[in-house]
Amino acid sequence: MMKPKVCAVVAIGKNRELGKGGKLLWHIPDDLQRFKKLTMGHPIIMGRKTFESIVGYLGTPLPGRTNIVVTRDPNWKYEGIIATDSLKKAIEKAKALDSTEIHIGGGAEIYRQALPFIDKLYLTIIDDAKEADTFFPEYEKEFTKKTFEEMREWNGLTYRWVDLERV
Repeated sequence: MMKPKVCAVVAIGKNRELGKGGKLLWHIPDDLQRFKKLTMGHPIIMGRKTFESIVGYLGTPLPGRTNIVVTRDPNWKYEGIIATDSLKKAIEKAKALDSTEIHIGGGAEIYRQALPFIDKLYLTIIDDAKEADTFFPEYEKEFTKKTFEEMREWNGLTYRWVDLERV
């Protein structure tokens, strides 16, 4: 069994901003499709607030993926979802699922805790700066091997997909 790569799939602005008030700052259809394509069939780890915002938006957990939720609430349950009280345990549970990749889906605190374990970043870097209350941690020094880059545009907004690996 190969060791799965731990990956983060994340959309950020010029200043690494992620969201505000529990909501994403941008909703770019192509980027949401990329997220789906990259994560489909793989376990995805996220915090409870991120999970609840996804369920609020989609009406359901992310389909076609094992959703693993990190929560401090020992009584939190959701049908069909693996709940755990630490990121370390979440990664262990994901590794037991025998997948080639494990995805970290946020939010900001989970990204911060996960950064030391992440092997690859699937970034969407949006050429825009917005007011935010959550930010992605600094990654630039550790992730310097670029394996993919593509410039994109949607509704006058330019962004690029950049895949980086830890060196």
